[in-house]
Amino acid sequence: MENRSSAQAAQAEVQEFLTSRRARITPDAAGLPTTGNRRVPGLRRSEVADLAGISVDYYAKLERGQIAGASTGVLEALARALRLSEAEHRHLYDLASAADGVPTSARGRSRSTRPHQVRASLERVVDAVIGAVAFVRDEMQGIVAVNDLGREFYRPVLGDPGASGATAGRANLARFQFLDPASREFYPDWDTMAWMCVGVMHAEVGRNPGHRGLQDLVGELSTRSTDFAELWAAHDVRIHGAGTKRFHHPEVGELTLAFEELQVTADDGLTLYVYSAEPGSAAEEKLRLLASLAASHTTTEITTEGEDTCVE
Repeated sequence: MENRSSAQAAQAEVQEFLTSRRARITPDAAGLPTTGNRRVPGLRRSEVADLAGISVDYYAKLERGQIAGASTGVLEALARALRLSEAEHRHLYDLASAADGVPTSARGRSRSTRPHQVRASLERVVDAVIGAVAFVRDEMQGIVAVNDLGREFYRPVLGDPGASGATAGRANLARFQFLDPASREFYPDWDTMAWMCVGVMHAEVGRNPGHRGLQDLVGELSTRSTDFAELWAAHDVRIHGAGTKRFHHPEVGELTLAFEELQVTADDGLTLYVYSAEPGSAAEEKLRLLASLAASHTTTEITTEGEDTCVE
């Protein structure tokens, strides 16, 4: 994904998104006859236009990415015709807003590749979470703040403290997912996790197509991972919210955790995640064990620092 202006990126994203959604719907699914030779997968442009109640020329214009100025009625008709999911529906509106130059929220402003400066009060909130994994993720899938238990839990992603280059280049969930072989062990449901990761990134691009950091990250992963390139080309969109995920931690084995996603409204692009275990479950006991390991590592690090600074 080469660097483009916000307008160019938005237009390209709209074109690819609408084309991919049209291609996945069969005439049978849309209740249309299947007569005649079909040179393209899915529905024809004329069929989508008929289903949406708009002219073929206007739909062709929209699919070329020229969605700026489209009314709510047109967007709703497109969503129905293309049978968009809730996440895809929201994505369509985000793309239309971006094309109009109107951010859908504070998160819609274009950002450079500079890392977020996490506020001290936000870090205190993360550190205050006890008994659950808590971390803050930015729009580029980078872990920018994490509590002690989360640091121990995400050791395969963050690396060991003090290891050469460990934290600098690996604290990114997308890079870990697609570029680190360890992710296939850490995520027992690797295919599902990969699909979710790309879907969330697509949603972020819809909110801000001109984000240079996102463009660079998508370009990097597309070049280095065929799995990512294939998933990105599918244009599936994902919204997290809440659910459960399975993990296989090298220290405690497999555990299933419930997650909650909370937007940090004071800082655009930042999201707080909390992973917790069902009370009384084996996963809860494993989190306790990881918390003990985290405490012991912290004690060891403090002792080592004290020895390094001791002057005889």
